[in-house]
Amino acid sequence: MSDQLGGDTITVAAAGVYLPDYDGSNDYRFTGGPVAIGSVKGFAFTILGTRGSLDLIPNREGDTIDFQLGPIAAVNFDRQSIKQIDDVRVRALGKEKTAIEVGGYIGIGKTGVITSPYDKLSVSVSYRHDVNNAHDSEIWQPTINYLTPLSTKAAVGLFASAEHAGRGYADTYFTISPTQSIASTLPVYNASKGWKNYTVGGLVTYSLTGNLLHGFKLIAGGTYRRMLNDFADSPVVSVAGSKSQWLGAVAIGYTF
Repeated sequence: MSDQLGGDTITVAAAGVYLPDYDGSNDYRFTGGPVAIGSVKGFAFTILGTRGSLDLIPNREGDTIDFQLGPIAAVNFDRQSIKQIDDVRVRALGKEKTAIEVGGYIGIGKTGVITSPYDKLSVSVSYRHDVNNAHDSEIWQPTINYLTPLSTKAAVGLFASAEHAGRGYADTYFTISPTQSIASTLPVYNASKGWKNYTVGGLVTYSLTGNLLHGFKLIAGGTYRRMLNDFADSPVVSVAGSKSQWLGAVAIGYTF
């Protein structure tokens, strides 16, 4: 919002999140995470839980075209702790090492598209690679975002994305070896790389003590994710989990 309405702002928030036990699970759990979104001297940044990005191309006040390029990073805790997994069959597969995925992204945004001079449509594509020898593979992610203020106190956002995962990712989280099959009773399965999932979602933010650029605010959002191809057909998903997952989050934040 800061790059649309002028001036530098930083929003920090604490979020409560309801999410699947693992990627492809039909069991859910509650957790918490940090949120920080803002723009300082035209440089936009985002931290959402275990993911973060920085736009190294500064935006100048009054710009309607936003060229985006910068680093992106994520910490992937999927199945890192089997204590957080309810399904005994998936627990029996064993825990995985924490993946540290780093890379970059490129994109473009346009301000003043549909509803007002301040709404914004953005498209981007990112690349991340695990550098911690967890899955030692890559993830490509195209994303489209739309954000529009409804007033000085409220805004709504919509987004959609997809993930294309490499062979190492597929092997680590969705392949089941003969040894794992014996331990878990899930059938042996060999997963290949490809499009892993698509995700659609939305969010609403509402100022509690001022306007969107200052004071406390409430943020709520949710996503629907659909597993695809070999990832959806893996017994981790098709037998022990579900091809469809939901995520919900509520946060209280403050904008400086």
